Amino acid sequence: MRYFVKFSYKGTNYHGWQEQPNDVSVQSVLTDAMSTVLRCPIELVGAGRTDAGVHAKCMYAHFDMNERIEDTRLVISKLNNLLPHDIAVDDIYEVEPDCHARFSAKSRTYKYYVTTKKSAFLTEFAAKYTFPIDVEAMNEAAEKLLNYTDFTSFSKVHTDVKTNNCVIYYAKWEQTEDCLVFTIKANRFLRNMVRAIVGTLIEVGKKKLSIDQFCEIIEKKNRCAAGMSVPAQGLFLVDVEY
Repeated sequence: MRYFVKFSYKGTNYHGWQEQPNDVSVQSVLTDAMSTVLRCPIELVGAGRTDAGVHAKCMYAHFDMNERIEDTRLVISKLNNLLPHDIAVDDIYEVEPDCHARFSAKSRTYKYYVTTKKSAFLTEFAAKYTFPIDVEAMNEAAEKLLNYTDFTSFSKVHTDVKTNNCVIYYAKWEQTEDCLVFTIKANRFLRNMVRAIVGTLIEVGKKKLSIDQFCEIIEKKNRCAAGMSVPAQGLFLVDVEY
């Protein structure tokens, strides 16, 4: 039987989702806890990777069992008692055998939070930028993302993916009481892609790049042409659709 597990985590203390040989990852901690509670070796396949320090309000993984789990509510309760405070399991449910946490996903949505003033409460969850920023210009540039599919300019170099093509469905900045929030939805994302896009859009907001120059950066297909990646703490995976 195949099961999906829905969970969330604060990424501050972890070297990303993916298991690492010499660092603590969300995958390794959750795998160990699930193997203990279910009393058998568990292999988790995640919906995707998040970088070190990135958070997830909504993340999925799948795992296989030889026997049906009789009481998923009890398993969830035991897991949450065993797991550290910064990882929480929300649901476990059976799916079709060919349902894949990564390859069956139709879209992922990320949000990036920017605060323009000092905050005692947002330090761990938003990047701080105190200079004047043109949100309208950033949104005009963000809309251009929907016209492209090759995002090599926003990808970490030397990755193991076969293509740098992605389909972006939505990209927009919104002003809240405390933050500027950038929401982006796509069928898939490259490593470091969202943070590189946000960093480059902020250059547009600072009037250091024009809309045309932003488009030229995408068309160059060269990571060196784009802006700096913004800090990890402001980035959240907020939804995965199947």
